[in-house]
Amino acid sequence: MELEKTVAELQGKLGLNSSNSSLPPSKDGFNKSKSNKNTSIRDTSTKKSGGQEGHPGTTLSPVANPDKVIPHHPPGHCDCGLSLAGAQVKVETRQVFDIPPVKPVITEHQVFETVCQCGKVHRGQFPAEVKASVQYGPVAKATAVSLTCQEMLPINRTGQLMGTMFCLPMSDAAVLNAQNEAQWLLSPIVDAIAKALKTAPVLHADETGMNVGGKNKWVHIAATAMLTWMGAHNKRGKEAFDALGILGQATGILIHDGLSSYRLFDEAVHGLCNQHHLRELNFVATQMNQEWAGHMMTLLRTACHEVNASAANVLPVERLAYFRLVYEVLLLDGEAVNPKAEKEAGKRGKAKQGKAYNLLLRLRGYADDVWRFAYDPNVPFTNNIAEQAVRMNKVKQKVSGCFRSMEGLEKFCVIRSYLATLHKQGVNIFAALIQTFAGSAPMPQFL
Repeated sequence: MELEKTVAELQGKLGLNSSNSSLPPSKDGFNKSKSNKNTSIRDTSTKKSGGQEGHPGTTLSPVANPDKVIPHHPPGHCDCGLSLAGAQVKVETRQVFDIPPVKPVITEHQVFETVCQCGKVHRGQFPAEVKASVQYGPVAKATAVSLTCQEMLPINRTGQLMGTMFCLPMSDAAVLNAQNEAQWLLSPIVDAIAKALKTAPVLHADETGMNVGGKNKWVHIAATAMLTWMGAHNKRGKEAFDALGILGQATGILIHDGLSSYRLFDEAVHGLCNQHHLRELNFVATQMNQEWAGHMMTLLRTACHEVNASAANVLPVERLAYFRLVYEVLLLDGEAVNPKAEKEAGKRGKAKQGKAYNLLLRLRGYADDVWRFAYDPNVPFTNNIAEQAVRMNKVKQKVSGCFRSMEGLEKFCVIRSYLATLHKQGVNIFAALIQTFAGSAPMPQFL
């Protein structure tokens, strides 16, 4: 019996991938099914690939006044020998959009000193932002920060790219100094973002592990459709929440993936991410061959589609009652084939419960939170708003490998909080960084 449990547990671990667990796609490796390489749990679309009918598309459009015009005339004479001078002319145009070679513009500031006839010396003043005999300007520093914290290039490659593309190479130290300055300039704005999120009516939360010097640390995310905040801590759970402080004052609706620590915030109303449920149900359906899980996936998806199609963004009362009734029947079906494991005689501690049992326990114990998307128009089906912020952190880690220090991760979180917020609000990130280094960082909207 014990051997069978061990074998089943190992087989379950081997069957884990991004479609049936919280593993990212990069961890799938060779675990993807050979018979079906597409492990997505999304329904197959009947639409053709590419732009759909009525889609406006995105392409270059000709301009009325090009910067440069190159005429291409036909030969001066026709094959018959007559001159083409004065002949009727028809012009066809084609425009080529390109980027001119870039080289740095070096501005020299000169401070003059004069002496009055009375002997008093008068001296001009350098601008406050010009602090050294030679230094990088706002555009150069904004480019370095954008490449490292928005495009996710490593620091060394950023310095190399600055040299090859802009003829302005930067050392690793120069790139880091630009990041340090950005952190200092943006910290007050990011603090204001955190303050606004504390009173958000619907707040999305998530966390992800990050490699810092070979050790696992945590980035915590709090977000709405308009704002994103990130903070770094050694741990996740209550200790991290207390230290970071952003979730402790949440009194609205808190959307999360079901991590038990979020339940500590009992003044908040909770909503659960159903995308996580679909992945876990997919594991139970495909790896454990339990039919109820497949039916539950269909039920949740159908409810989601009906909510999205509803003008009020909720299910009618009678329709919700029907879904909840079917939900209860499927829970009973699942519980019938996944009884609670009893503690074995002679063994210490609680009996280990299976994945399906634990999933059923959550689906039943927090059923109202599972279905909150169906009766509250402000609650989405998923926690994607927070999870989308997580993804870029993982991109940074995959490219750079790790952060060298906790201070580096904290700096990244401050800058990313600002950039991700501006991106949501449709602000030009690069232009905003230039303004930041020029001393007037654009403030995001906090509504």
